[in-house]
Amino acid sequence: MPLLRTLSLLLTSLLGGCSALAPVNWLVPNSDYKALTDLSYGELPRQRLDVYLPLDLKANAPIVVFYYGGSWRNGERADYRFVGQALASRGIITVIPDYRLYPEVRYPDFLRDSAKALAWARANQSDWQSSSGPLFVMGHSAGAYNAAMLALDPRWLAQEQLAPEVLSGWIGLAGPYDFLPIINPNVQPVFYHPQTPVDSQPLVHASAASPPALLLAGADDSLVDPQRNTRQLAEALRENKVTTQSAVLNDMGHIKILLTLAAPFQDWAPVIEQVNCFVSRHGKRDGGQRVSTDSAVASGCTNQEETARARKSTTTANGTSRKP
Repeated sequence: MPLLRTLSLLLTSLLGGCSALAPVNWLVPNSDYKALTDLSYGELPRQRLDVYLPLDLKANAPIVVFYYGGSWRNGERADYRFVGQALASRGIITVIPDYRLYPEVRYPDFLRDSAKALAWARANQSDWQSSSGPLFVMGHSAGAYNAAMLALDPRWLAQEQLAPEVLSGWIGLAGPYDFLPIINPNVQPVFYHPQTPVDSQPLVHASAASPPALLLAGADDSLVDPQRNTRQLAEALRENKVTTQSAVLNDMGHIKILLTLAAPFQDWAPVIEQVNCFVSRHGKRDGGQRVSTDSAVASGCTNQEETARARKSTTTANGTSRKP
């Protein structure tokens, strides 16, 4: 579809950050989920979220809390309806929160908001017939950092009387996991550069206690170096015997990998398929029984198929550290 590809390339070229994604929502269906919007998970204006429920809601369906990116400076949950649609249409309950941003707050207050949103989802999952449903965190760019810190650094969930063990897994798209010293001038004040705490980096917290991880990035990402971040964290997790799937996808940039979640662009790379497979495999009920979404089972989500897809679309070149 040349017109669709032209439109998508135009969107990619126009998006200098992770905002202004609202036009993508014009291209995705709005009839295959039920949205619960503008729900409060805290008392502050930015502590609100939307929930996307599958129309064919199964008991104990998996739940994904998705954190968007934007250099911790911008972002609106309504711009990510296409993410809610993509996941809910596959049987996954999706929670998309806003969180406080710079200059209102700096590190680590957005992590506190992220933890609070996760705690809210866990406290309310019985309202969605999913009292024992598996819980995941997922994010893109700065949102992948938020997800990583909740999964790897127990300090933030502890503030909500929770621990990373409540997670069945976590998913990071184009995430920054090791970015000291900070060279991006937009990010420097967010993390008190040059006095940025070393333990603000997800890589520092990789351990055997980490939940299973799915880490994806684009080989053409010039904003967040996939070699230094995605590959390095994946290697650290594997060294700690953590179940970890990772891929650096050819012909993918920082924004394009996010766009592949939108229905019209899903044939660019198997990102939504890998997310669906990962959630299906690692979702567990209380007692350790595996939970699979119907769509994952129907699509023949096997280890062999996913490995083949990842190998086909993964760059094998060894890169050097560029930008964080």
